[in-house]
Parts: sequence; C-alpha cells; structure tokens
Amino acid sequence: MHSFGKQPQTSVAIARRSNIDRLSIVIVTYKRQGLLRDLLDSIASLAGKPWRIVVVDNEDSSDTARMVDELDSRLEAAWGPSDPDDRGGTRRAVYFPQADNLGGAGGFSAGIRCAYGLGARWFWLMDDDVTCEPDAIGKLARWTGRFDVIQGSRLDFDGGAFYWMYRFITPLGIPSPFATSDLGPAGYRPTNQLCFEGGLVSRRVVDAIGLPDPRYFIYGDDAVYGYLASKHFRTAVVADVILRRARAISSWDIAGKRQLNSTSDATRYYIMRNRGYTARYLRCNGDYHRVLYGIGTAATLAKELIRIVMVDRSFATGIPALIRGMRDARKVYRDRSWKPMPPLAPKRRTAGHVAPVL
Repeated sequence: MHSFGKQPQTSVAIARRSNIDRLSIVIVTYKRQGLLRDLLDSIASLAGKPWRIVVVDNEDSSDTARMVDELDSRLEAAWGPSDPDDRGGTRRAVYFPQADNLGGAGGFSAGIRCAYGLGARWFWLMDDDVTCEPDAIGKLARWTGRFDVIQGSRLDFDGGAFYWMYRFITPLGIPSPFATSDLGPAGYRPTNQLCFEGGLVSRRVVDAIGLPDPRYFIYGDDAVYGYLASKHFRTAVVADVILRRARAISSWDIAGKRQLNSTSDATRYYIMRNRGYTARYLRCNGDYHRVLYGIGTAATLAKELIRIVMVDRSFATGIPALIRGMRDARKVYRDRSWKPMPPLAPKRRTAGHVAPVL
C-alpha cells in the first residue's frame, strides 16, 4: 500500500520544493577502498554540488580517513567554502568511523543520524560499489517537488539497464518479480519500498518514521524503510539514471529477463532471519497476514535454494545458514520486548488525525 495521490499539492508548492537544498550523500563502506575511491571521484565530477558527503566507515581505517580528507580538500578547491552546518562545521566531506562493523543497516542508520544532526534536508544513500552519473543531482531535483522518497534508476556493471523490483507485495512480505520495467510516459511509477543503492529521502520522512532499523544488519532494512515511508508520503521510482554499479557479480540469467545473483552464506542467513523483523513491522502497521506471510517465507526459501543450486553450489554451508536464519526469525517474532524504531520528531494533534511535526 502506498500513499501516492493522497496529498495533493499546488503548483506553487511544487515549484518551491523542486530543489535539493542541503543534500547530504550518505555512503557506507567496509574494506573496499578501491571501489570507494572510484565513487568519491565520481562525486567530485558531479555537475551539482552536494552540501555534505558523510562516509560511514565500518572498518575505521586510516586509509579511508585519508581518502575522505583528500576529497574534502579537492572539493573546497573546486567548489569553494561551504556554509556552516548546524554544528558549526564547514567540511563538505565528513568521515564517520564506527568502532564495530554495523553492516549496511547499521551503517545507514548511523550515517543518516550524523547527516540529520548536521542539518541535512535530503539524504542520498549509496553503498561503496557504485558510481554517480555526472548529472544525477539535477535529475533527482526535478522530482523533489512531488515526492519525498525518490528511487532513481541504475545501470549495471556492463552498462545495461539494471532491473529493480520496486513493488512490495505487502501480504507476502516479498518484492514483486512481475512489476513492469517500463515506467511509462510519465517517467515514474509509485513504489512502496526503497533501495539504499541510490534512494533519496527527505528530512520529513526521517522526522516521521525515524532512522533505518540497524537490527537488520544487512538485507531488507531499505525495503521496509521505504514501506514505512509510503505509509506517510508520496514515493516513486523514476526512469532517470543516476548511478552505475561498479562491480560484476556472478549470476544466473533467467530467460534473458531476470538475474539471480550470487550471494554469501552470511547474507543467506540474514535474508531468512530478517523475515522476523519484517513481520513485526507489518504487524505494527496492520498489514500482517499469518498464512500469506508464511507463503512469502516459503517462496523466499525456495528462491534461496534455487540460488544455491544454480549459482553458488554451496550446499554444505548454504542450507544450514538458511535453517539458522529461519530459527532466529521465529525468536525475533516471539520477542515480547521488541519495539519498532521511533520517529525523530514529536507528533502534533490536528483535527481528526495525528500528523508529524515537519
């Protein structure tokens, strides 16, 4: 379910918001300095100027810290000084090391928290294994007057189009493989999930639903964040290409239409374990159906077994990882102390409903 079309705006309001004021790029990296360097080079070549670049380093590496310092000096020389942030700093590139590896979920949660504290109003999220298209910011800006969550399109490593399953089948808790890749003459379609590989989110969203849930560690945190955002705001996937994937991944081509990529046993575990967290969020929002969600879990398990057989051939370790994940998902679902991530902004009561303070 999504809220597209439920919040009409005047043309004046749209025009006023059609920009990306105080745009912060949030990058999560871990032991991939070569890929990160390519990404930072592409940021330096952007036609638009991001307000801040926050690099969350799950490794806490001196090499990564030095790369971020070099980027900051490079951007200051090319773009001039930046206006101070809410903490008085003027660095465009901010290094944010973590004492432990928080995974992608924890890294993006920490990065958004950092950028939010600096005063960012838009958050453009990406891993370290992509590069930015030079005109990406201008492409995204044209949509900000209409949507608070914008998922741009991407190119694959080989330069071909990368398909993203942008529809979340809520009762099953899985992405739809049948959502058309044609985004139509308008150049966009409503979506009810998000991908932290290029997703753009407004501060209004973070105020209303809080930070991404770091408990996911990896996998599914971004889809659920987009699902929660779609409950409150207009969300869309757009045809404009903003990123290119920077590394090749082994995959199985399915009739020339879809690909099933290689993955690790650790990811296999979290794919199944995090079904427990997603079930909790659906239940909190009145979208959980036990039988249908069970069918979605069975479909997810079948997909991962096919991945093991056709792509990774890791029978001895892959199947036990799936079993451990399912076992721990049940523990999450039965945990009576579990609570969802809280909103960051207090709510105010208006006539007939409760609205976030934006």
